[in-house]
Amino acid sequence: MSVTIIQKQDFPDFVNRLLSQFRVSGPVEEDGGYAFRVIENSDDLRLDYPTTILPPKKFLLPTKETLFEFDKSGNGTVQAPVVEPRTVVLGVHTCDLHAIKLLDRVFSTGHIDPNYTLRRKQTLIVSIECLTPCDENSFCKSMGTLSADDGYDLHMTDVGNFYTIDIGTEVGEELLQYAKTAPATEENMKKLNAVISEKWPRFPYRLDFDISDLPSLLNMSMKSPLWEELGERCLACAACTNVCPTCFCFDVRDEIDLDLQHGQRIRKWDSCQLDEFATIADGHNFRQSRALRQRHRFMRKGKYILEAHDYLGCVGCGRCARACLVDITPVGVFNELYRQKEVGGQS
Repeated sequence: MSVTIIQKQDFPDFVNRLLSQFRVSGPVEEDGGYAFRVIENSDDLRLDYPTTILPPKKFLLPTKETLFEFDKSGNGTVQAPVVEPRTVVLGVHTCDLHAIKLLDRVFSTGHIDPNYTLRRKQTLIVSIECLTPCDENSFCKSMGTLSADDGYDLHMTDVGNFYTIDIGTEVGEELLQYAKTAPATEENMKKLNAVISEKWPRFPYRLDFDISDLPSLLNMSMKSPLWEELGERCLACAACTNVCPTCFCFDVRDEIDLDLQHGQRIRKWDSCQLDEFATIADGHNFRQSRALRQRHRFMRKGKYILEAHDYLGCVGCGRCARACLVDITPVGVFNELYRQKEVGGQS
């Protein structure tokens, strides 16, 4: 598409105009941290946030949603919930953008998920370039998610007193009718290129190997003693998967009212790290030990999802590392597996 600019002094007016036409969500400061919330005015928005506790995927795959409601009285009607309004999600970091691209692939191929795809069609993504690391837990550069060429409707970069806006889709271009913009000049593009060049050295590579080697590393680590060590430490609290932008496991249950005439079928986020997740008929649990569940989690992030959907299942956002109470981190696990491989190869 093309690049345009919007002066920072004009940006609040742009957001407020969007609010008159769309439901708008974005990062807001909350309880000492940051969270994606539906906003009421431009003053709520914090585009300079480091990261959020939960990823923006919650607008596409809610933590709990009603699939349909039923009523056995009368005609026994079954009614699906109303589709949510058109939504603009502002300030999405590039790591989360890559995560949404994965979710798009997962839910729109094979057994297509109608709820997800309907929400996705109703959602416009305005992402923003990350210019400094979120904190010591982020490793997006190692995972190749520090930048993005697509997946957004509009992509913003902070260039001092103005934002450059890369137009990714025709729908994104239509959003700019609510903004006071100007075509990017040659001088604007020089400043943009300088900002992008200066950002890269700020982000360290935190993996001790190239990310393209991760699937084969995991493949040869199926019997690593590290999994038992992680299993001993793990609390099976599922904090890691609850904050992950790429986890998409869910549970479906029927909730029946006491009159046995009304009820609803709901879908809730679930986690492969919970003790009961892999329990099936007759109480058998085919992934009973926490060591097996930890191995499964990391195999999915670095191998299984890649093989199934052609995207790595980890985007390097670092949320799981921040949430884990016993310091189980992807960087630590992957680097330790690499160390074991190198030691084993030298012996």
